[in-house]
Amino acid sequence: MFNDIGGLELVTLIVLAVLVFGPEKLPKVIQDVTRTIRKIREFSENAKQDIRQELGPEFKDFEFEDLNPKTFIRKQLENDDLGIKEIRNGFDLKKEMAEITDAVHGRDSESSAGSSPASSSGSAGSSSGGTVDMTKKPQKSDPDERPPFDADAT
Repeated sequence: MFNDIGGLELVTLIVLAVLVFGPEKLPKVIQDVTRTIRKIREFSENAKQDIRQELGPEFKDFEFEDLNPKTFIRKQLENDDLGIKEIRNGFDLKKEMAEITDAVHGRDSESSAGSSPASSSGSAGSSSGGTVDMTKKPQKSDPDERPPFDADAT
């Protein structure tokens, strides 16, 4: 419960408790707090046992921690009934991104698949060099020409 409290924080809490409650009342306050925590834990355990009894024997191994979405997903990924690890290992994000970049720039993906982006950007034959100059303003070919209309964008 208090695993992430350091030594300095604990000393600060103790000093603060002594200042707020006083050295005479502090032991009684600590007893009351521990008694309340113990009662809450007992109530929680009794409620869990009652729920398990009401669910029946088929839910005998049911854990309430499984209701946490992170725990549920972690357990499902560990089972790997769907072959998720194979899908994850078969997917190469760098290759997919290189193919998308080649498609956007109009290059042939087979010819640039063997070369890395660093080697293709340094070649003298490429006009853009793999980078975009953001300081230049785009040139319009015709001032009367309207930009293309995209019905899906509106």
